[in-house]
Amino acid sequence: MNLKELYQEIILDHGKNPRNLRKSENFNKDAKGHNPLCGDNVHIFLKLDEKKKIEDISFEGSGCAISMASASIMTELLNGKNESQTKEIINDFLEMIKNKDKLDNDNLNENEKTKLMSLSGVKQYPMRVKCATLAWHTLTSAVNDSQEDLNIEKI
Repeated sequence: MNLKELYQEIILDHGKNPRNLRKSENFNKDAKGHNPLCGDNVHIFLKLDEKKKIEDISFEGSGCAISMASASIMTELLNGKNESQTKEIINDFLEMIKNKDKLDNDNLNENEKTKLMSLSGVKQYPMRVKCATLAWHTLTSAVNDSQEDLNIEKI
């Protein structure tokens, strides 16, 4: 199997069988995001401990396969990470999806990097970049305690 096929398989798997598609119990941070052009909606739920480590992360929402796969992969990879690791991974992912060819993050193992890299093909399609980054920008809003619903078109 070549890399492109592997990436497609990862996206299809997470799109059809999203991980952490539920509302976390006892969450203490959350945010909603919307992509009006595509119709994607996501609500991110976080439960952080007193040291700001992610004890639980989940999402509810609907949208295209890219949007749902990205949210699923994000929640799977960030569960258990602390705040600084989370911010580094978010920034690295957003840079990769827009500008870079690879991830430079030491907080992820090779398997986790492969999952994130599966979304890298969307950079060829600017409208799809917004689908892939919606959950990530919404997570940033949750971490920063933003009270305003995120409209991805304004980013």
